[in-house]
Amino acid sequence: MDIFLLIISALFIALGLIGSILPILPGPPLSWLGLLILNLTEAVQMNTSLIIITGIIAIIIFLLDYIIPAIGTKKFGGSKAGMIGTSIGLVVGLISPIPGGIILGPFIGAFIGEMINKNDSKLALKAAFGSFIGFIASTFIKFVVSIIYLGIYINTIWEYRESIFAF
Repeated sequence: MDIFLLIISALFIALGLIGSILPILPGPPLSWLGLLILNLTEAVQMNTSLIIITGIIAIIIFLLDYIIPAIGTKKFGGSKAGMIGTSIGLVVGLISPIPGGIILGPFIGAFIGEMINKNDSKLALKAAFGSFIGFIASTFIKFVVSIIYLGIYINTIWEYRESIFAF
């Protein structure tokens, strides 16, 4: 049973890494589920505080993933309309069938929101660029957290290798 849970947890860790780049999947929460499943094996006894702290971090990163592009829009001179456009564009980009929709959605949403609000294409383009920078920053943060969770996973497997693979 431990080997089965080990394989399932490895799949969740891998999905978390993929999800940190592909916005369709929630990267850090999936990686955290991998750590949680690893903790459920009889051979591995992870620190409960580690599981709780990494879970809280995964939730915070998950929430920030939707907030950071809007913050980027605001920092680059965007208005509330641009931030709303960024959020709407993010959702539309997620569900749109076009390649790169998740990148184009917030950019186009911020641009349209600013054009509706101020009708200034230069300011709208600057705010849209801010949403793109926010998206890149958010993706980078998710990737780093997922890599850290992978490191915790590998370290734990290595530490408990004798009890996991003892037949």
